[in-house]
Amino acid sequence: MLEKRSLLLAGVLCAATLSLGACSGQTDESKNGRGAAAVGYVVVKVEAVPVTTSLGGRTVAFETSEVRPQVNGLIRRRLFTEGGFVRAGQPLYQIDASLYQAAVDQASANLASARASAQATEERVRRFAPLAKMQAIAEQDYTDALAEARVARAAVAQNNAALETARINLRYTTLSAPISGRIGRSLATPGALVSASQAAPLAVIQQTDPIYVDMQQSSAELTTLRQALDSGGVAAGSTSVRLRLEDSSAYGFAGTVQFSDITVSETTGTVTLRARFPNPKGVLLPGMFVTALFDQAINPAAILVPQQAVQRDFDGSAFVYLVGKDNKALRRKVTADRTIGANWVVTAGLKAGERVITQGVGTLKQGAPIKPVPASSVQRVGVPATKTETSR
Repeated sequence: MLEKRSLLLAGVLCAATLSLGACSGQTDESKNGRGAAAVGYVVVKVEAVPVTTSLGGRTVAFETSEVRPQVNGLIRRRLFTEGGFVRAGQPLYQIDASLYQAAVDQASANLASARASAQATEERVRRFAPLAKMQAIAEQDYTDALAEARVARAAVAQNNAALETARINLRYTTLSAPISGRIGRSLATPGALVSASQAAPLAVIQQTDPIYVDMQQSSAELTTLRQALDSGGVAAGSTSVRLRLEDSSAYGFAGTVQFSDITVSETTGTVTLRARFPNPKGVLLPGMFVTALFDQAINPAAILVPQQAVQRDFDGSAFVYLVGKDNKALRRKVTADRTIGANWVVTAGLKAGERVITQGVGTLKQGAPIKPVPASSVQRVGVPATKTETSR
């Protein structure tokens, strides 16, 4: 029994000795820096970064013309193919022209009559002229003859204008395309009665190459941008615009911003921006919803930080870890509101030349000792392995 107690006491003393030795060894390792985590870092620098704006928009035809009748009558023929391409001046509809041809004939006859009357009065004035000089006729008769000649000439002019009006109305019986473009479906068929005062068009022609895209931007964003431009915080960007279609695919041609409207919509509080795009293949159709992307400004003092380096606090604020003095982790809040590719755009909180930790940030704490190495170095970073893991 005594021997067993002696052996038990010896075991306890041995375990205590080993424990003290292990603690002593861990302390020595901490003092020597062996417990510091290896982390990868990048040296940040100031860059000019575009401020990309994404706006929803709708496509609008470059030119739109509603084909409407300018005279009354029955449609005799439709002279185009629905959905096809028409050229300016191409006949589209033929309205019954019989009444208008008759009006032309009547106006032509009236003009001939007026010219005959005018010729007679002119001849009468010519005969009265020498007689009036010799006082062979009363002066009043000569005056009356001159007045009748003027009235006859005016009648000729009136009938000539009436003939021209009749010819114009006759020409309007053939409805022609005002512009070149694609024409939609016909809203009237042969046999339909149309009038010059009707509200509905017969067809609509739209020119879609080029085509416009109208974008809506809030007046608050536009005001903030203008103030930043005035203060010099950002520089003016490019007018080039890119498009994403409704299926999120990229449109193959770049456009150009044409102008910004001068009025804010009272219902939506937005300002309309218009861009012009080439559309040779007819991919864009009027009325489509698209997303426009363009660099509305350029921030000359931004810093790009890899996304894995930026973390979020409980309140949503962003922070990063830096390589601080004596190789200790330094926690720093930053302003990172948007991304470009694989990087966050940091506009406040960092300076050029600072070392931002991008690898091994998962277990870092403020003031923790670290072993910083460039992130491009090919080596394992993170919490150092324990002795047990090493032996395995």
